[in-house]
Amino acid sequence: GMPPTAVETASVEITSLDQSVDVIGTLRADESVTLRPEIAGRIEKILFTEGQQVRKGEPLFRLDAALIRADLNEANANLALSQRSFDRAEDLIDRKLIAQSDYDSARSKLSVDRAKQASARTRLDKSVIRSPFAGVVGLRQVSVGEYVSVGQALVDVVSIDPIKLEFAVPELYLSQVKVGQAVNLRADAFPGERFAGEVYAVAPQIDLATRSLTVRARVPNPDGKLRPGQFSSVSLVLDRVSDAMIIPEQALWPLGDKQYVYRVVDGKADQVEVRTGQRQPGKVQIVSGLNAGDTVITAGQQKIGAGSPVNPLPPRTAPATPAPAQ
Repeated sequence: GMPPTAVETASVEITSLDQSVDVIGTLRADESVTLRPEIAGRIEKILFTEGQQVRKGEPLFRLDAALIRADLNEANANLALSQRSFDRAEDLIDRKLIAQSDYDSARSKLSVDRAKQASARTRLDKSVIRSPFAGVVGLRQVSVGEYVSVGQALVDVVSIDPIKLEFAVPELYLSQVKVGQAVNLRADAFPGERFAGEVYAVAPQIDLATRSLTVRARVPNPDGKLRPGQFSSVSLVLDRVSDAMIIPEQALWPLGDKQYVYRVVDGKADQVEVRTGQRQPGKVQIVSGLNAGDTVITAGQQKIGAGSPVNPLPPRTAPATPAPAQ
């Protein structure tokens, strides 16, 4: 018969494969707040530089508190006085030496002075404006020496570790998206790096305008590299197949609208129809049609038909071994 046709081959590779969907996501702060003073006053000190990381409770602004301190000193003195008067009144009422009304007014004076002291203390506390959580401070909107009123915007503080990632997944994947799934993302600012996170919330319904599902994930961001507002390419891992069959892409031989592969069986080319799954650079997953351990033809298909005798050469990537010296 015909001499066997030389063909290049490869073995079916078994590997674990993530079934994932690739989308674009937006990074958002985990928490974001605009700091505003609860009391009016003049800014005496600004204790941060813009863009700096801050701890929870760290003082960021100090308002001039000279008047508040004077009020507090006065309140302390008044309280000490009314405490002494009340102690004396208590002693005298026990011995029936003063009227009940004198005792009552000493007692109410004491509670008024206690409230005044507490109020001055609270105002003193509020003259220091602190970060409500650990995060990064933004650009300040005020300067030292400026008089600020209650509720005026001073600076934004955002918490970005973890950072939130929001993205939309096409409706087609609705049944496969679940809380706890892994996401991998790449940010344009750090081209070589991959960041990993986890889905924590999935919108309860499809957005009718876009026919997609909004998903949120949290991504650890200890170095603060990822920043709110950045876009990132996101790969959501829907499923992990531990024993996927992979073959080189050039082993696929499309005929009409079907995909075929030639495998080598007993020195002959056996044409089988295959169903493909995920594609990777240069490789393709085979969902059905092949078995582990099959040898497939990767080059030379145009010279053969079903049942042609073939002479399998090893894959071209293997370095040629020199013939042993005689």
